[in-house]
Amino acid sequence: MNSEIDYFSWVYYLLPVLLVSSYTFMHGRSQRKNRRALEEAQAAGLAEPPSLHPLIDDTKCFGCKACVSACPEHDVLGVIQNKARLINPSHCIGHGACSKACPFGAITLVFGTEKRGVDIPMVNEQFETNIPGIYIAGELGGMGLIRNAIEQSRQAMKSIQKAIEPSKQANLYDVLIVGAGPAGISATLAAHEQKLNYITIEQDSLGGSVFNFPRGKIVMTAPVNLPIIGKIKIRETTKETLLKLWQSIEQKTGIKINYREHVSSITKVDAGFKITTSKGAYISQTVLLSIGRRGTPRKLEVPGEELPKVVYRLIDPEQYQQQKVLVVGGGDSALEAALSIAEEPGTEVTLSYRSGAFSRAKEKNRQRIQQASDSGKVRVLFNSNVKEIHPDAVTLALENSTTRIDNQAVIISAGGILPTGFLKEIGIGVETKYGTA
Repeated sequence: MNSEIDYFSWVYYLLPVLLVSSYTFMHGRSQRKNRRALEEAQAAGLAEPPSLHPLIDDTKCFGCKACVSACPEHDVLGVIQNKARLINPSHCIGHGACSKACPFGAITLVFGTEKRGVDIPMVNEQFETNIPGIYIAGELGGMGLIRNAIEQSRQAMKSIQKAIEPSKQANLYDVLIVGAGPAGISATLAAHEQKLNYITIEQDSLGGSVFNFPRGKIVMTAPVNLPIIGKIKIRETTKETLLKLWQSIEQKTGIKINYREHVSSITKVDAGFKITTSKGAYISQTVLLSIGRRGTPRKLEVPGEELPKVVYRLIDPEQYQQQKVLVVGGGDSALEAALSIAEEPGTEVTLSYRSGAFSRAKEKNRQRIQQASDSGKVRVLFNSNVKEIHPDAVTLALENSTTRIDNQAVIISAGGILPTGFLKEIGIGVETKYGTA
């Protein structure tokens, strides 16, 4: 009897010890794994988050892992020494779910870092700029996610509706919307639903920056709530499918969008604003800027860049069949262009990037380009710069030498110049954020 009591006493005392030991071991192993991931990211030059990202206050963080569980991306956040950390900063795309999930208010969403500033137009909680009547929503305001851009524009249109007296004059618009990407489509649907006198102007085609993605590109998104249409459950789709969806929405709802029209100036007038475009001029009480951040394509400023074989975006990879193609850049658009062209028959693709790692590209694209490089489908040249473009070749400067390669086409995907100049001409204030909200 006593031996049985002694046995159960040992079990009673030993079980909690085993549980605590097991938890400590697993917790320690997880933290060691997170530390290794952070060290590898830093060594690869991938320590700078590209967009909106969490800033964690160590005095408030208790390492509860709520933010880790809430993050929709894989291995972006982890716990090190009982504090949450961005262990793969370059993977963060600004969902913001971590901030909402933190029970201690330890996370603030910020733009830029101490090393890398990000220009952000000044807007208030109603998405209105320092110029009353001009609003900004979507990517230009720093929100690159499709879901966030759509929601921002929907809210901005509510603010506009409250701020105006609906016009009864045919030649005076209630709101002029610039851009027909995800944010512009959402704003247009909201204006249509509210029966406002509106007009939407797009310098390219329906979809904005999405239209310019390479064919077949996977667009990552999440369920969104569109005015008139309601909830659309999309998590992973192709460019073509998403554009078809928007085209069907355009036809179904009868929204009005002017394509191939570029805004050149916006000036204040008594009735609101005069918006001058490549096709005419409009008067509107308010203006909503829902354009992208790319602005004007960034040029290399090298001899031969004016040749007709040089372009700044990829529309259709098929046109490069049987050609030797150079893609310049290290972001997602450059990697996706190189990968899609490499799938075409007879292509020889070289990817040139000035840095030593693809710090601005998503992990999925980095993995795919590594596989393409290993298999010989794409030749990757890090720490290289284009020196001169010739009719039938390209000269590249490498770390300690130069090389000349045969070439029939050049695609420069070096990003774009933020339309800061355009914003400042209008009078809109722009702040450079260095790790601030």
